Amino acid sequence: MSRTSMQGEGKKKSQETAGAKTTPPALPWKVRLQVLVLEVACDLSQRRDGTVNRFLFSLTDRQTRASLRPDARGVRSADVAVDPSRNLWARVYSPAAADQDQGQEAAPLPLIVYFHGGGFVFLSPASKPLDDMSRHFCRELGAVLVSVNYRLAPEHRCPAAYDDCVDVLRFLRTNGLPGDNGVRVDLSRCFLVGDSAGGNIVHHVAQRFTSSAPPPTNNPVRLAGIILLQPYFGGEERTESELRLEGAVPVVNLRRSDWSWRAFLPLGANRNHPAAHVTGEAGPEPELGEAFPPAMLVVGGLDPLQDWQRRYAAMLRRKRKSVRVVEFPDAMHTFYMFPGLPDAGKLVKDVKSFMQTNMPDH
Repeated sequence: MSRTSMQGEGKKKSQETAGAKTTPPALPWKVRLQVLVLEVACDLSQRRDGTVNRFLFSLTDRQTRASLRPDARGVRSADVAVDPSRNLWARVYSPAAADQDQGQEAAPLPLIVYFHGGGFVFLSPASKPLDDMSRHFCRELGAVLVSVNYRLAPEHRCPAAYDDCVDVLRFLRTNGLPGDNGVRVDLSRCFLVGDSAGGNIVHHVAQRFTSSAPPPTNNPVRLAGIILLQPYFGGEERTESELRLEGAVPVVNLRRSDWSWRAFLPLGANRNHPAAHVTGEAGPEPELGEAFPPAMLVVGGLDPLQDWQRRYAAMLRRKRKSVRVVEFPDAMHTFYMFPGLPDAGKLVKDVKSFMQTNMPDH
């Protein structure tokens, strides 16, 4: 694995040559169109001065409403205010068919707290692709899912997103879930799930939450596991996978990634800041408490971020933490957002297996 920075024309030439040898993923035309729209919307919305044209992005960011009426999957949803002063809220998804089983009260369901991707800058739980994915996960995983609307950069830089997501866990610990969702939830079987930037948030929230004082025994939120879907980690170094896949795969490239880090990290910080660089090569490894939960890490073979993700798994192992790495060799970044891709269906089965393995027995 290369540990050198990209410097000069020689590096640029090797980058272009390496990228040319990579075969782009074979995608259905509908997926190619969706990816293209997302890429164009993000690129046009990212201003050179580091701000975002929110209005322009909103033209392609179709929003959905919560509804207590079950959809075709048998899933209903409701929005819950956590802190209106900072527009912190969450959308709660629950399977409507779980209420009763032959006249007996159904067993409590596990809880998924979901942190969405979007480079810390774009999207919300109400964005149509994320709403669809949350409904699918809720139904297929047999869980109540809470999707968090955290504050976005650059208007709210690091650590605002981490603060918001930790506060949602504290809110659940104190208040539980609304009683009108129709199902019981076991807060001791709580899984943090996040994709891309949301995977980064999962790590930092789990680190914070498990290093604090134990929750009150009358309403515990226990992290049974964390699931990081192609998490967004980085550093000043250009890794082998970043160079090899530059310009050859959709969604992630060096320019977009660098822009997002500049928008998210504190002013004046570089990509070796602990929020981005969590694997120990450019500074101390993160301190992980004894209660830091087992992890499932999803890696795509066509994701430029894969080297950082594998380093993350290696760091967890050095810290003697349990980690299961699930590889999808032909998967691009954000493949899970497209249910028509075969790997998206396989992912759900892997997530369900990990959850069942790590649920406490009662």
